Amino acid sequence: MQKDTGSGDVSPSHVGRVRHRRRPNETATDGNRANGTVLLVSDQNKYKSMLIRTYSSLWMIGGFVFVVYMGHLYIWAMVVVIQIFMATELFNLLRRSSEEKQLPGFRLLNWHFFFTAMLFTYGRFLSRELVNTVTSDHLLYKLVSGLIKYQMFICYFLYIAGFVWFILTLKKKTYNYQFKQYAWTHMILLTVFAQSSFTVANIFEGMFWFLLPASLIVINDIAAYLFGFFLGRTPLIKLSPKKTWEGFIGASVTTIISAFLLANVMGHFQWLTCPRKDLSTGWLTCDPGSMFKPEHYFLGDWVPQWFPWKEVFLLPVQWHALALGLFASIIAPFGGFFASGFKRAFKIKDFGDSIPGHGGITDRMDCQMVMAVFAYIYHQSFISPHNFSVDTILDQIVRNLTYEEQKSLYQQLGEIFRERQFMQS
Repeated sequence: MQKDTGSGDVSPSHVGRVRHRRRPNETATDGNRANGTVLLVSDQNKYKSMLIRTYSSLWMIGGFVFVVYMGHLYIWAMVVVIQIFMATELFNLLRRSSEEKQLPGFRLLNWHFFFTAMLFTYGRFLSRELVNTVTSDHLLYKLVSGLIKYQMFICYFLYIAGFVWFILTLKKKTYNYQFKQYAWTHMILLTVFAQSSFTVANIFEGMFWFLLPASLIVINDIAAYLFGFFLGRTPLIKLSPKKTWEGFIGASVTTIISAFLLANVMGHFQWLTCPRKDLSTGWLTCDPGSMFKPEHYFLGDWVPQWFPWKEVFLLPVQWHALALGLFASIIAPFGGFFASGFKRAFKIKDFGDSIPGHGGITDRMDCQMVMAVFAYIYHQSFISPHNFSVDTILDQIVRNLTYEEQKSLYQQLGEIFRERQFMQS
């Protein structure tokens, strides 16, 4: 009797919505089929979603271009903000309000570990840039040099402080929840924060090594969506039912071609190719290096007679861009598949709702994290010089020697130079 009464209280409009709602595993009508497979373009409801997604994408791209124009320091700030949003979304996944009420200040412990990891990671990546920024002020230079020298110890002490804090907050009825949160926090720091921090290292190696990989992920994402929207018929992977082989292949070809062309365009701007050696925001000029100097290629018999161009000028970095494009189109999407499986495990659609039509910040950054690590490793392995450079030696001197030791080294080098000049004369 209660069931009958309850069903009779449901409004007609609600019944109508339930009746006409189609689940993903239900059979589609014949009008929405092409060769027996449902086309995403035939679903009229998807056009509204596509419009919202397009507006959000345009706003994000516009804001991203503005931040890139502002310079390296502002991009770093943008990355930090993104990391904080990602951590917030992921921390909330396992949060239980009932247990949190019994543990005042426990959420603050997660952020203690987060900012300790931030201090350690960026302290290692940006020590040279920080020292170069304060060289004009003697007192500040000594203070920063000391902090950098003992940075690892400071971070370890902060971590141990957090560890002791965690042990002291353990309560009998919440052991299971607290240890889950402890493991969850470290998993976030390892798989999310550590990987995304490589983005900052790429920025200061030259904005080119940040902007090109990030752009390729965006291009691949947009191309996969469009190809899948209009041509998608064959499912790609069960973890992401909306992903199709048509979208994957079309996006791969588009991304690789875009990588080759974009590298040529970006490679002509010193603002993008010059490394930033301090934390200032001024304009950059430098010797672009052989990677960004055009080389002549004679096509000759490789092209037909009617082809208008018999010779081309290409940047050597364009060939390396093909490797980045290949990774962005074939391997990086598996970061998205991992995130899809992750969300299925937690029975959620998106990590958040901060970006209309896209979900949360983490939903947009899954592939970017994988790409950032690869771009950094590729640059260090194939682009960055392996021999000792002046900058490398100076970085070691600044990092490991005190001010007095550096001054003594300077005086000894001066004596060596004077002796050599005397011998040559």
